[in-house]
Amino acid sequence: MARSVRSGDVLLLTRAASPQFFRPITVRVIRVLDWIAYDGWLWIDAYQLRPDGMALARRSLYVMPGGAQFVVAPAVVPGRRRSVGRTTVRVGG
Repeated sequence: MARSVRSGDVLLLTRAASPQFFRPITVRVIRVLDWIAYDGWLWIDAYQLRPDGMALARRSLYVMPGGAQFVVAPAVVPGRRRSVGRTTVRVGG
């Protein structure tokens, strides 16, 4: 039985999922849209991911789920936080 696409899934989309993915991309599914599609295809709303797992762009994509590869979500490595410089603010006169 084929696995269905759900919110939160991370997919590797290649030409097997759609000819538009000449260069494979990785996406995290936001939701499966209820737009009209041919049998075996579906529309998804997703974030395209960078190699480090951070979102690059939000996209609506037309895919054949049978050609999508489910992948383990990449761990997001938070960047170093910079300290915020504080200044004294005078209130009033």
